[in-house]
Amino acid sequence: MFNELLRNLRGPKVVHRLSFGQRVRKDFRRNYMVYLLVLPVLVYFILFQYFPMYGAQIAFRDFSPVRGIWGSQWVGLEHFRRFFSGPFFWRVVRNTFLINVYQLFWGFPAPIILALFMNEMRNIKFKRTVQTITYMPHFISTVVMVGIIMDFTMSRGLFNDINVFFGGTRRNLLAEPALWRSIFVGSGIWQSAGWGTIVYLAALSGIDEQLYEAAMIDGAGRFRRLISITLPGIMPTIVILLILRMGSMMSVGFEQIILMYSPIVYEVSDVISTYVYRAGLLNAQFSYASAIGLFNSVINFMFIMTANGISRRVNETSLW
Repeated sequence: MFNELLRNLRGPKVVHRLSFGQRVRKDFRRNYMVYLLVLPVLVYFILFQYFPMYGAQIAFRDFSPVRGIWGSQWVGLEHFRRFFSGPFFWRVVRNTFLINVYQLFWGFPAPIILALFMNEMRNIKFKRTVQTITYMPHFISTVVMVGIIMDFTMSRGLFNDINVFFGGTRRNLLAEPALWRSIFVGSGIWQSAGWGTIVYLAALSGIDEQLYEAAMIDGAGRFRRLISITLPGIMPTIVILLILRMGSMMSVGFEQIILMYSPIVYEVSDVISTYVYRAGLLNAQFSYASAIGLFNSVINFMFIMTANGISRRVNETSLW
């Protein structure tokens, strides 16, 4: 009673609110080790991701290395109009989009299916052997992988030996426009499917085993457990990776294509990145190439925003 009366005589307690700078300094002193861990990543993104955006303005200028960025003449959307009305616009956009659709349709489910198969394996030694074999292509460099593909698809290669065995004729498969996209997408699946299972296997390990035990008691078979427990358990991971994949729908691996394609298959293999390479580096049209690259980035940004919005409305799983 006396203490309560004393508090009333002293008046209301004054709360001192810290300013934003004081809160930051206090939080830094408390968690300085975390900030030090984040610092290298932050510096990397500032130097190599955000700072280069300063040079994106050359897409709106008639850039000359002699005059510099600010000394070059401002031409507005001239380079974009030139690209949109050019003879190669529809070809490179169509090829880029089609190759990404093929990779999304065939390549995206491949690591999911492989991870589900691995998850069902009960022989640990066999499972580890399969994991090792499927992981190995990921560590093969792109140059070596393309060399293997060329050796296998040349007229005297392994694939032609199989083709001749079944009554076919020898031909250079990489020079066939009808086969080029299939070879490109198939080689990408072979190289990346095993490595892509790591994320899904980690998600599978987080599913509660009691759910499977309860389902077995209720008489659910292996396929029913897969449909009712396993797939819903990893669905948030699938959705997040799908959204991230949609953010690169207009981007294709430049290194592999530049090593695999030739003028004879330009009609099906020439994509935005290879066209930018020829226009920007080989023909020194820096502003024109920057405009194409900026257009490509804007389209990718629209894809990832759309996919994230649809996912948030449909199943409440999204990046933000």
